[in-house]
Amino acid sequence: MKILGIDPGMAIVGYGLVEYENDKIELLTSGSIQTNKDSTDSERLLEIFNDLSSVVETYKPDCASVENLFFFKNQKTVIPVAEARGVILTVLQKYEIPTFSYTPMEVKQVLTGYGRAEKKEVEQMVKISLDTDTLPKLDDTVDAIAIAICHSRNLK
Repeated sequence: MKILGIDPGMAIVGYGLVEYENDKIELLTSGSIQTNKDSTDSERLLEIFNDLSSVVETYKPDCASVENLFFFKNQKTVIPVAEARGVILTVLQKYEIPTFSYTPMEVKQVLTGYGRAEKKEVEQMVKISLDTDTLPKLDDTVDAIAIAICHSRNLK
């Protein structure tokens, strides 16, 4: 089963596609959609729509797991992130991809056993899950991979 994990954002949308089969997880691809901060919000949302559509068309995931908005320290970013998440959900619906949502706390709980784990602990569990020593540089991409892994563990 190919699971597309997505970490929504207006500036950066992280994504990670994993293959989950026989309790093994393999990273197929990962990356990010980075929008131009000088563009209008509607231009940025359209860029997310088009780029994510391209990812979906290329890799044909069986399902997707998307980070759910749970709590924001920065009130200025909550609305743009919610708008980006709406566009992401629209793309997934357009391609009839079953979609599941997880809060950051749920992802941390599933990966580390502790819902308030530090980012480094989550990264370490992603490395262990993928049996690798290296991860992508962008936190958003690593978060997206963690979200995909979280969903794979909820399939058991």
